[in-house]
Amino acid sequence: MNIKKDLFLVSNLLSLLRLALAIPVWFLIGNMNSVSVRWMVFIVCVIAASTDFLDGYYARKHNEVTELGKIIDPLADKFIIGAIILQLYLQRIVPDYYFFMIVGRDVLIFLGGIFVSKKLGKVLPSNMLGKITVVNISIVLLCFIMDVSRDNFIFLALYTLSIFLIFASFIGYLFRAIEFIKQQNKNEAI
Repeated sequence: MNIKKDLFLVSNLLSLLRLALAIPVWFLIGNMNSVSVRWMVFIVCVIAASTDFLDGYYARKHNEVTELGKIIDPLADKFIIGAIILQLYLQRIVPDYYFFMIVGRDVLIFLGGIFVSKKLGKVLPSNMLGKITVVNISIVLLCFIMDVSRDNFIFLALYTLSIFLIFASFIGYLFRAIEFIKQQNKNEAI
């Protein structure tokens, strides 16, 4: 892995931008005392989500998929979602259990990722279920930010789906990690 070269690839710079956007999001959510600030948070979050889509698209289209990118991209997702959920939790906007489910999932996946990467010598790539989970959680968090009614049917459906996806994506990650490790052990035995 050539960190200096890989760091300045457009796809990785987009991931770094998303990582950096966690800072203004943190401060904006900490001062969400008006509708205009809520809209500013919404716009910054949409920009962050756009970088998430663009970095993957650009990496695949221009053959810029790197081990560094496989680390920065999910780290940026976890960091910005972590900043948002922590601020919303500190302000008592999200329920305690929802905060702990999101943070617990991300911490366990992060620690598991470290273990798997040491075992395999490479980073386990993201999968579609994980990406869908992040998108769904992001939409739910934006609903909290925009003060959408908790009784709204669409909100309730997305919220319930996010809880299901938190568990499903964690279990899916666990099974993928086990399969990759089994395959590695099988290859080493040959």
